[in-house]
Amino acid sequence: MQPNNMHSSRPLLDHNRTNIGNARIVGLASDLNVSPPEYNTALALYFVAYVIFEVPSNIILKRFDPQIWLPTLTLLWGVVSICQGLVKNRAGLFGIRFLLGVSEAGLFPGVIYLFSVYYRRHERSWRVAIFFGGAALAGAFGGILAFAIGKMDGIGGRKGWEWIFILEGILTVAVSIMAYWIVPTWSHKAKFLTETERERLLSRLRADSDAANEEKFEWYFVRQAFTDHLVWAYALLFHGFAFVLYSLSLFLPTIIAGLGFQSWQAQLMTVPPNTLASLSIWFTVWLSSRYNRRAPFIIGSALVAIVGYIVLLTTTTAGAQYLGVHLAAAGVYTGNALLLSWPGENVSGQTKRAVAVAMQITIGDVGAIAGPNFASHRYRKAHIIAIGYLVFSAVMAGYLSVWMSQENKRRDRIQRAGNLKSGDESHMAETAMLSQGDRDVNYRYVV
Repeated sequence: MQPNNMHSSRPLLDHNRTNIGNARIVGLASDLNVSPPEYNTALALYFVAYVIFEVPSNIILKRFDPQIWLPTLTLLWGVVSICQGLVKNRAGLFGIRFLLGVSEAGLFPGVIYLFSVYYRRHERSWRVAIFFGGAALAGAFGGILAFAIGKMDGIGGRKGWEWIFILEGILTVAVSIMAYWIVPTWSHKAKFLTETERERLLSRLRADSDAANEEKFEWYFVRQAFTDHLVWAYALLFHGFAFVLYSLSLFLPTIIAGLGFQSWQAQLMTVPPNTLASLSIWFTVWLSSRYNRRAPFIIGSALVAIVGYIVLLTTTTAGAQYLGVHLAAAGVYTGNALLLSWPGENVSGQTKRAVAVAMQITIGDVGAIAGPNFASHRYRKAHIIAIGYLVFSAVMAGYLSVWMSQENKRRDRIQRAGNLKSGDESHMAETAMLSQGDRDVNYRYVV
């Protein structure tokens, strides 16, 4: 199915967000005379823009066409990434990082939402995991790529770190142009399917969820998302993991360099922990999909990451701390891959789901704004705060699990009592079903 083609662009696109970490250790900060607090500000400005524009972008997507909207955002992102390699001072770096956040804000929540109108509920977590696994692959291949491009220092009168931004931005622009022919439109208008195939797709979606409905945009559904305590719980769950994710991914090359390795070694030594994170994502999500459970695996991922941070805090040898980096990366990336698919599976009503997905990432990325600003000697303060955020996320996952399990049981009791016919026997009007969404008594949450 054509939506699968979007997976291949994730490693490239995500590296445009985090490649500033690779650029930093090959001269960006010294060449632009950027102090550590100013570097942290540049990182935070990206997420400020991200937070501001995510929900509006998904509302626009719901009223527009993903086949045009998502590739256009990618094109703008690539152009802005190229411009990162042309900055000459701190002010330019601050401005371009903000613009990078503006152009990228709608992409990840938009793609997650688009998956939800092509795949049945139990199929979505695996697709999101493959897509998010590209973030870890971006770190793995990005370290190798940054090492190679850094060797271009002096070519064309430009620094190696400038070439990192320019070449990866050009590659993103090329991918975005191809994306106009790869990214699909809405499922009920899918042009890459024959009429028979499209009807088969819509039939399987109708039997599972609201994904096949041609729901018109109404502000009523937006309000549903903002007033649903579960949507806020998904958002707070990601908020805890996002702080850890971005403080780790943005500073990983610097953390490894701080263990006593040279910059070129640090670039290459980011490859193993990111590779392990990718493998952990895919294996754990496969298990989660097989048993149709999310919360236990999210909590387990948080515990693995906590162990990794404890190792980083309590050991002094480079080998032991490098082991801690592996555990932290595996736990953090895996937990994020699982939790980001959760609202896409459980929130029903297309507009409500579009807003819920964007809200989750928006509120989560408030943690990303704070994350870069807690760097200190050997990152002790950041590591301690990361453990606290991971504990908070585990508690939120537990809350969601308990509440949804109890609600599923309550709805089972109502149906057994004969107060409402179940499943296919229900004769509720389609309009009523649309307005109820996941609040309908026939609906069951994935816990």
